Amino acid sequence: MKRIDSFKRDLEAKRAVKIIAGIDNFDINRVKNVVIAADKAGASAVDVAASEEIIKMAKETTTLPVFVSSIVPQDLAMAVNAGADAIEIGNFDALYKKGMRMSADEILDIVKETLALIDGSDVFVCVTVPGHISIESQIELARELEALNIDLIQTEGAATVETQSAGARGLLETAQVSIANTIELSRNVDIPVMTASGLTTTTVAMALAAGASAVGVGSCVNKLGSDIEMIAAASAIVEAVASVRGSKEQEKEHVIA
Repeated sequence: MKRIDSFKRDLEAKRAVKIIAGIDNFDINRVKNVVIAADKAGASAVDVAASEEIIKMAKETTTLPVFVSSIVPQDLAMAVNAGADAIEIGNFDALYKKGMRMSADEILDIVKETLALIDGSDVFVCVTVPGHISIESQIELARELEALNIDLIQTEGAATVETQSAGARGLLETAQVSIANTIELSRNVDIPVMTASGLTTTTVAMALAAGASAVGVGSCVNKLGSDIEMIAAASAIVEAVASVRGSKEQEKEHVIA
């Protein structure tokens, strides 16, 4: 059985959790701590930057499927050759901090070039639909990705939100765009949707209720100061998703009974 098969099962059950180390995180020691946290927490996958050294480390550190994120087709092709279980065109939030904005056409061009470079590979492919473009453009892009047989699309939006509130309200404000995008995209395409960008234990349940088959979390884990904190945060996310899905199953059993 391939590693990615376990992720696909969780995706089908709408309970997949991906822990994201960061598209621009090339500190191998910090990335290793994130990988260990994802592993010990029982996450469905871990997502790392496109570095052959980091991919090798991740594959040796965990049995979880390893996603590799980049916006450079050649780096994604390298990742496939290096043993990545999945590649992702996306996780753009880190790029926004550098003032970069990608259009739907630019992303589609990157996807097509990447697919051409990895032609013949059966690697799992995920694409992030940027949260800063209009919802009409997001839906159009998602439909074009569906026509290309992309396996998974990921929503985002935290970088477009200026959060000013404290506490739970601030957490909701951060996640609201990505969750709203999840609702729209899940209604318009059959590709599974992963909600990411700004999620916490407080908001993952909302993402699942919005139609997500998976959640991706990064900063609430990878920005922490110690491996113990990372493990605790990743475990809390996994437990929050499991709790939601457990409640759904109990509801189904009650209806059947």
